[in-house]
Amino acid sequence: QVQLVESGGGLVHPGGSLRLSCVASGSIFSINVMGWYRQAPGKQRELVAAITTGGSTNYADSVKGRFTISRDNAKNTTYLQMNSLKPEDTAVYYCNVEGAVVVGSTIDYGMDYWGKGTLVTVSS
Repeated sequence: QVQLVESGGGLVHPGGSLRLSCVASGSIFSINVMGWYRQAPGKQRELVAAITTGGSTNYADSVKGRFTISRDNAKNTTYLQMNSLKPEDTAVYYCNVEGAVVVGSTIDYGMDYWGKGTLVTVSS
C-alpha cells in the first residue's frame, strides 16, 4: 500500500555531513508525522528526529544542534541533514511515516510504515 524509499547513506569521516532522503508513495491519503530512527549494532532502535505536517519537530538530545529534519508535503518526502557527524552516529537509519491510507473505498487512519533502512558509517 505504501512504499518508503530511503537514500543518502554512506561512509563519511568524523565531522562530515550527509543528507538522507525518504520518499513515500502508494495509496496515501494523508501523512501526519514523518520521522527518522536509527539502530546501531547491539542497540535498540531509537528516535532521531520527527516532524509533523505543520512543521513541529522533535529531536533526540544526542543530535540536537547537529541534525535537521525537514519535509516537502507536496512530494511526501522527508530529509535529514546530518552535520558534525560522530562515530557514535554510525547506524542503520530508518524512515517512518504515520498517517492514513486509502483502502478500497475507505480510509485507514492507522498507517504506520517503515523503510528498509540506509546505512550511515562515520569512521576515519
